[in-house]
Amino acid sequence: MSMHQGRDGRERLVVIGGDAAGMSAASQARRLRSPEELEIVAFERGHFTSFSACGIPYWVGGEVPERDHLIARTPGEHRARGIDLRLRTEVTEIDVAGQRVRARDVDAGAESWTPYDKLVIATGARPVRPDLPGADAPGVHGVQTLDDGQALLDTLAGTPGRRAVVVGAGYIGVEMAEALINRGFAVTVVNRGREPMSTLDPDMGRMVHRAMEGLGITMVNDAEVTEILTGADGRVRAVATADAAYPADVVVLGIGVRPETALARAAGLPLGTHGGLLTDLAMRVRGHGNIWAGGDCVEVLNLVSGQEQYVPLGTHANKHGQVIGTNAGGGYATFPGVVGTAVSKVCDLEIARTGLREKDARRVGLRFEAVTIESTSRAGYYPGAAPMTVKMLAESRTGRLLGVQIVGREGAAKRVDVAAVALTARMTVEQMTALDLGYAPPFSPVWDPVLVAARKAAARVRGAQGPS
Repeated sequence: MSMHQGRDGRERLVVIGGDAAGMSAASQARRLRSPEELEIVAFERGHFTSFSACGIPYWVGGEVPERDHLIARTPGEHRARGIDLRLRTEVTEIDVAGQRVRARDVDAGAESWTPYDKLVIATGARPVRPDLPGADAPGVHGVQTLDDGQALLDTLAGTPGRRAVVVGAGYIGVEMAEALINRGFAVTVVNRGREPMSTLDPDMGRMVHRAMEGLGITMVNDAEVTEILTGADGRVRAVATADAAYPADVVVLGIGVRPETALARAAGLPLGTHGGLLTDLAMRVRGHGNIWAGGDCVEVLNLVSGQEQYVPLGTHANKHGQVIGTNAGGGYATFPGVVGTAVSKVCDLEIARTGLREKDARRVGLRFEAVTIESTSRAGYYPGAAPMTVKMLAESRTGRLLGVQIVGREGAAKRVDVAAVALTARMTVEQMTALDLGYAPPFSPVWDPVLVAARKAAARVRGAQGPS
């Protein structure tokens, strides 16, 4: 029996973090266990719960008109389902031995301890803030939460100047650059990589680079920001690199996120090489039977490389929450891992990737053949057929599919899902060539672009083996 169960016979589940993983876990546990059996207390340090961080660039850019459209479930809806949700409350300490957490009221400052029988850590990620002079100046923004998005919109509305600099060219940087263009700003993107979208190989990133320039975005690659310069009023006025300064009325940081695991580290919980919590297949924190973790604060198994990876995406966070809530509620579920699928877009250019890049494959010691093909989204004679480039990696000798990257116009990105399924099933490129995919001229050529790439990769694998 737990340390406090005697009070009213109920078990208590405490959840730290009120976004995708945390509230999915709370909701799923509640579906399985009534409030009479299981008390659920959730702490969230912000103002919002269950919101789509992935949608923030589209809200900032104006495609999504209202902030509230990004909220899947309001605090009131969670409370109505019997979850004791405490907003603006930050957990400052986890006492593993004593099975309790210390929480502080962000506005009033009061602190108190809350005991738990079961604990869910869903603390998410924090934006990487460069350790640079001026990084905290007014006008410099991260975009992780709805509060961040609102603060950025307020700055955009209150800034007479129309020059924006985005630091970083990953998903968020690229999406925010487009959002700022849509808002009528002149945008410069400063990127330390050779090409934007480092989740792609550079040859595919180059196409994204061209599309961004086509939108009127100034791309500065191979550049490291050294300082954020401020004016006499203390506000941001430029972003400096070793050899140039780019005038800025607003700066958006898009240099990625890190797992928010300071609490977990202080509590002595096991962290991986990327700083994320390590869990078993049931999303239990390794070595702790009554603590689970999920979302952007954990590392996940990459099924292709066989190694732990840090993949902060809303899709995984929601799945983690389902698994955790099922297990914490007395059921059984597992999260087997990921293959690393992600999609994005710049204007009408769609960008997709799954599996391993060339450098990922090399790092884990896999030898591979890489092929790139040009195709179209529909039959070439059908109106609206647009070009598409597919790059495919297959393991040498075995022909096992290792990764796919697709860059193209409408109809390109979601084709990556075929490759994600093939990766999960550990198919060879030879096996993929026989896949019975949907065909009609409005949807694809007779040979779908993914299958054209698979044919070329299969031929390359056979050729590399030589005559039998």
